Amino acid sequence: MKISGFTFLRNTSKLYYPILESIQSALPIVDEFVIALGKGDDDDDSEAKIRSLQSGKIKIIHTEWDTEKYPQGMEHAHQTDIAKEACSGDWLLYLQGDELIHEQDYNEIKTKCKQYLNNANIDGFLFNYFHFYGDYDHYFRDHCWYPYEIRIVRNEPEIHSFESAQSFRRIPNFDGISYRSKEGTSKLNVIKLNASIYHYGWVRPPKLMRKKRLYFSNTHRGKTATKTEYKKYAAEYDYGRMDYCLVFKQSHPKFMKQKITELDWQKSLRFSGPNVIGRPEAKHERLKYRLIVWIERTFFGGKVLGGHKNYNAVK
Repeated sequence: MKISGFTFLRNTSKLYYPILESIQSALPIVDEFVIALGKGDDDDDSEAKIRSLQSGKIKIIHTEWDTEKYPQGMEHAHQTDIAKEACSGDWLLYLQGDELIHEQDYNEIKTKCKQYLNNANIDGFLFNYFHFYGDYDHYFRDHCWYPYEIRIVRNEPEIHSFESAQSFRRIPNFDGISYRSKEGTSKLNVIKLNASIYHYGWVRPPKLMRKKRLYFSNTHRGKTATKTEYKKYAAEYDYGRMDYCLVFKQSHPKFMKQKITELDWQKSLRFSGPNVIGRPEAKHERLKYRLIVWIERTFFGGKVLGGHKNYNAVK
């Protein structure tokens, strides 16, 4: 059995993505790690940092992004597919540039991959999620944040990245462009693993958090709409009320140890006052969703009621 890791990256170093930590967390259990590396800005040194790992498992594919051909975040899915198609493994482990797996889960991942290798009814595996927010001690795992997602898929050509690359679907006769079309697609049959993805996409210095949101909006909404929207934002991103978060009391993946020591923006984090300062409210900050989350946490032990579910979980 062979496992390939894969991802897509662009301007990730300058935007404070934990790309080295992410790749390193996967290397011990993959036979190769394929990266679709988009041409970034001149001041981004992502490739140099990746090559500093000096791993023979890493394979870099240089790409160009076309957000006019692939709008609404679909370029993310397109880039994911470029990396996926270059993989040679039986199973493919997908980590975005701000996601890590924990070394404590290696055995679970490898054991289940072996167990279901010859079971054609299983298309992939589902991971639990920790969405860290503001710092490394707080996270979300409730109504506005997906609690599970597919991060291992079988190496089959009909399986493609979907929408803006959050998940995967089976898409026969795919035209290579319509990543947001559900017509003719089907959800994957997956096994839920006792393993987690540690998502650090909302942990970075406030100035870089604003810049990251700006880049993200450009690929999803276009530069004109983004320019108008971001006139509402202050120069530094306000993380809002941190007391809305859950407190993290477990361990982080070992490869995050150094990154965690670099956090130096604690004084900008708030645990009281208005919901937000210098930006519009995010979904999780709106009264309607805060009420839903309170109900989930108070009466259902934190179980997410409803929400997005792009998979068929097989028991």
